[in-house]
Amino acid sequence: MATTRRTIRVLMLPWLAHGHIGPFLELAKMLSKRNVLVFLCSSPVNLSSIEISHEYCSTIELVELHVPSLPGLPPQYHTTKGLPPHLMPKLKEAFDMAGPNLFDIIADCRPDLLIFDFLLPWVPKVARSHGIPTVSFLSMAAGASSYVLQSIKRPGKEYPFKAIHLQDHWRAKLKNQVEQASENGMSDTERAVRSIDHSLGLIFLKTSRELEGKYIDYLSDLLGKKVVPVGPLVQDLVRKDGNPIIEWLKQKERSSTIFVSFGTEYFLTEREREETAYGLELSNVNFIWVVKFPKEEHIKLEEALPKGFLGRVRDRGLVIQGWAPQAMILAHPSIGGFVSHCGWSSVMESMKFGVPIIAMPMHLDQPLNARVVEDLGVGLEVSRNESGELEREEIAKVIKGVVVEEGGECVRNKVKEVSVGIRNKGDEEIDEVEDEIVRLCGIAMDSG
Repeated sequence: MATTRRTIRVLMLPWLAHGHIGPFLELAKMLSKRNVLVFLCSSPVNLSSIEISHEYCSTIELVELHVPSLPGLPPQYHTTKGLPPHLMPKLKEAFDMAGPNLFDIIADCRPDLLIFDFLLPWVPKVARSHGIPTVSFLSMAAGASSYVLQSIKRPGKEYPFKAIHLQDHWRAKLKNQVEQASENGMSDTERAVRSIDHSLGLIFLKTSRELEGKYIDYLSDLLGKKVVPVGPLVQDLVRKDGNPIIEWLKQKERSSTIFVSFGTEYFLTEREREETAYGLELSNVNFIWVVKFPKEEHIKLEEALPKGFLGRVRDRGLVIQGWAPQAMILAHPSIGGFVSHCGWSSVMESMKFGVPIIAMPMHLDQPLNARVVEDLGVGLEVSRNESGELEREEIAKVIKGVVVEEGGECVRNKVKEVSVGIRNKGDEEIDEVEDEIVRLCGIAMDSG
């Protein structure tokens, strides 16, 4: 006799960053194929850039969360995309004030479960007032998460995995960033710990046991909660003909070109931009480089690059200001490497598409992710000097070492092997995620 269950209603609330919203959306797609109705909640400016395909339009509903407008933070700044860095604490403060609107949304959507981001400690209290269970979803690596949380949960104890470590300059920078308080005085560390502590015996994590099994187990032990990996959650690849970037790539030989991008939230300093440009020039490797500036800075691309740079690299390099279709580029056969900031979603995309990583982390969890990348053997990190600065010669050396030279063969082979494993596994992890959601919601199976 077959058994079915009623549709589970899940409300999702990610942090206001595309690097967080993306994984939540991909998780929503996976769950929506398993008799789950998902309400994905974010600010209007973020939702305006999300397209729900016809396949999911009846199972994923976008819900507007009205974040209060504070002085200097109008609605178009209710996103981290292009946000001037000095406004980040104010954005956190504004989001913290969205509780009353979330209360109304829960009353309207009537979810069985709320899945929320690890920077939103106020969310569980709002959900509890409706009797709704909550689970925190970390779109971070288990390695990075366990490294940071150990210093809080077990201060003074040495981290057990030697592969993950930080140089002094990274350790100081990470400490400063995670302890930076928002306008209401709460640091990111405090936000994360409070969010995780209020997750009901369970944490969802954007990773795979095959990639990070030892770190997952250690994190679970640290937190005293079950850590359930949800898989890499890489977006479905949508190929569109006529894209000028892809047309440019078609002219290049197989695995001859690198993609260079540092994510949606980080803006290179003038020195970082200069060293990256000269590093690309010295490497003699073809490249596509995505350069971004904060919204309020009206900078012309030519003026931001070294004098004569575009003329010297000519058709060997394509420099794009703003945005490029990352997944489509990484999936192209002409791509042979990814110069990446090592945001975890970018790392997962690179591994899924079998592209070796030239790791150039910039801040937050990225230096830790770079250590995981090297530990897995799918990339090499660009070393910084004693002052923590990038140097063009080192950038060029690692690019050539990973993409061109014989010594990089082991990295190139390893990432292909990992890619096959990810593709063959499919969405197996979602079976356990579904089981845990059914258990948490107390939904019994009905005979059918």
